[in-house]
Amino acid sequence: MRIVVIGSGFGGLAAAIRLQVMGHDVTIVEQRDKPGGRAYVYEQDGFTFDGGPTIITAPQLIEELFTLAGRQLSDYVQLVPVSPFYNIRFEDGSVFRYTGEQAQVEREVTRFSPDDLEGYARFREKTADIFQTGFGMIDKPFLTLGSFAKILPDLVRLRSDRSVATFVNRYMKDARLRQVFSFHPLLVGGNPFRATSIYALIHHLEQKWGVWFAMGGMGAVVRALVQLFEELGGTVRLATPAREILVDPATKRATGVRLDDESIEADVVISNGDVADTYMRLVPAQFREKNSDKYLEGLDYSMSLFVIYFGTNRTYDEVAHHEILMGPRYEGLLEDIFKRKVLAKDFSLYLHRPTATDPSLAPPGCDAFYVLSPVPHLGGDTDWTTAAEPYRDAIMRYLEERYLPNLRQHVVTERRIDPLHFRDVLTSHVGSAFSVEPTLTQSAWMRPHNRSEDIPNLYFAGAGTHPGAGIPGVLSSGKTTAELIGPERGARRGRPVVETVLR
Repeated sequence: MRIVVIGSGFGGLAAAIRLQVMGHDVTIVEQRDKPGGRAYVYEQDGFTFDGGPTIITAPQLIEELFTLAGRQLSDYVQLVPVSPFYNIRFEDGSVFRYTGEQAQVEREVTRFSPDDLEGYARFREKTADIFQTGFGMIDKPFLTLGSFAKILPDLVRLRSDRSVATFVNRYMKDARLRQVFSFHPLLVGGNPFRATSIYALIHHLEQKWGVWFAMGGMGAVVRALVQLFEELGGTVRLATPAREILVDPATKRATGVRLDDESIEADVVISNGDVADTYMRLVPAQFREKNSDKYLEGLDYSMSLFVIYFGTNRTYDEVAHHEILMGPRYEGLLEDIFKRKVLAKDFSLYLHRPTATDPSLAPPGCDAFYVLSPVPHLGGDTDWTTAAEPYRDAIMRYLEERYLPNLRQHVVTERRIDPLHFRDVLTSHVGSAFSVEPTLTQSAWMRPHNRSEDIPNLYFAGAGTHPGAGIPGVLSSGKTTAELIGPERGARRGRPVVETVLR
């Protein structure tokens, strides 16, 4: 079959590679001048900045794509483990060094709060149980209420109605440890005080498989996947925005994608773009009985991001690859971001220094950074045309005063993105950075489906559909979508994936 994939993010690439292996004729159309979607790469003044995701967990999900094609990931890109996973720094000066070594984590817990060590042991045991159930759902489609009903007993048993923060707080008393073990939903666009406790499985996932980095940056993984896809016979068209998904009024089936000056016929269309934007901008309203504007606008969307990419003409060797800089507030700040949707004067930050692992991403003697601040999406009243500059200044001043001495005099290159970038460049509804927020009532069957209910040959892969954001999530959405479509009739299937790869 002829298949068009809109968008070249990890979800779209994963689906396209699998379908190409299955014997289909797949074309990816990408609106930007480089592939990668959120994983776009900025290069300026000798520095390389990954635009979005920086952390690889469950690397076998990437390796699996190469195995399917009879190739080895190591021939395309080198993944290396990162330790510590993160330094988590608090304003009182304390630092929790988060690693994959159980004994080390226990020592850190004891150093922070000896009385919480027993609670951490029970927490660790429970997250292993959640992982066994939750990760088993990651690449299973939930297209019917019946499919969802089958997992309800497990969701009830695991108390998935509780938030991650509520779950963690049952086991930890120290306020700082509660933050250490509950912040992970923010990595996939969730509020720890609203995201279902299923997301506590991230702790076990990281402990089980580690945290990894691709030499050359995340862009090296994108390039490897694109190379693999093209070697399999797939086609990637850059700077080619989709303007409409064409639908036959008689059959209510997609017939192709309209571009600026032409149309591409297709038997199947997959959108790796934002789910709400795809429906509301690319599919005429008369073909969207279920996925109407009213339904889509009624969903809760994740926060947005303010990100500053900068290079320095010196190195900061005391800074780890990944740093989580906790501000003075936790729950209150998240309430401002997710519920009140106001831009707070304080912030918590993610500081990324990839040159700690790969110095080639900056000129000799220099460091490449990005600093990320979660901010409200555009459903609030913040005017980013006037707020961006003072917000940038406040963040840089904070970094200089607390973590990066004399920073401003050493910055030699810089750029930034804000919620307007997510809306206008990445065509994300309300400028959300992670699409539909990962709450219990917006998960599995209750999340936008991998196959459209309105148009039977329109599919979705990416953060807004099941299972959600994060690299494991979007790669798994690509797998789910590809398997729903299935192999080309009569085609010779690619090498099977080793069944034990995720066990």
